[in-house]
Amino acid sequence: MVHSHLSSFAGLPVLPFTPGMPLPDDPSAVAWRLEVEDFDAEPEEFAALVAALRDEVPADAVRALVIGEWGTAYESPLPVDLLVEAAGKWTGLRALFLADLVGEQCEISWLTHGDITPLLAAYPGLEVLWVRGAAGLRLDPVRHDRLRELGFQCGGLPGGVVRGVSGCDLPALERLDLWFGRKDYGGDATVADLGRLLAGTGLPALRRLALCNAEIADDIAAAVASAPVVRRLDVLDLSMGVLTDSGAEALLAGQPLTHLRRLDLRHHYLSDQWRERVVAALPGVEVDVSDPRTPDEYNGRLYRYTLVGE
Repeated sequence: MVHSHLSSFAGLPVLPFTPGMPLPDDPSAVAWRLEVEDFDAEPEEFAALVAALRDEVPADAVRALVIGEWGTAYESPLPVDLLVEAAGKWTGLRALFLADLVGEQCEISWLTHGDITPLLAAYPGLEVLWVRGAAGLRLDPVRHDRLRELGFQCGGLPGGVVRGVSGCDLPALERLDLWFGRKDYGGDATVADLGRLLAGTGLPALRRLALCNAEIADDIAAAVASAPVVRRLDVLDLSMGVLTDSGAEALLAGQPLTHLRRLDLRHHYLSDQWRERVVAALPGVEVDVSDPRTPDEYNGRLYRYTLVGE
């Protein structure tokens, strides 16, 4: 569960925009936050907020945007079309965060989206894109030459989105974060959906890869063990999921990982023995095996949970 809003984004402090507000001395030195106060606000209210930002803030000062509540986020898709329409004016936009809502506003797995592919076409200069929530989310394979950072935070990532990301050509991408989540919250992605991504195709600059918050953490670990993309990484993040001893064993049985600067496995279900074995096998690598979890048992069945679900 997300408990606090972003205070900074893309290296800039976040500043909520209110129509008629006095502007800071350098309006390009902040990440502008757009959010309506009422979670049941009509669509026209958020549209008016976007229009006011377009009218009142110099276009070249809109470098980063954080989108908060747009009104009934639990059932109405984020109005991407308003952002696409503004692209002709916001030509300097470099960073975009979609759906920075906390749990008290809307649970992460209830956040509703649509097709975000048009955003990448409308903003060829975009360098950072983060998306929170995945209900109804769609991304088709595209080529984008400037995107350096792409992240999806959710309790259940659809397989179609993973296939879309895997099919993209992103020659400048340095960081990719995918939160797989749980099947009962829409996380139906499989290792097979990672396809080109694990091969490293279309991602020549990738240095940090997070395949985390996954019920299928053991399957991911086994696939990563032989994935060509790993050879070029500095950071591999398999945290927040249900990694067990079998996943750790598969990971260590694969290609060498000693070139990594960091391996993040925090929030896991590893035994003490395997936690020690992973650390010992990777001298010189910063290995995070903190936050060990214990399965819940009910009627003789063990249950393991990702860190982020609903």
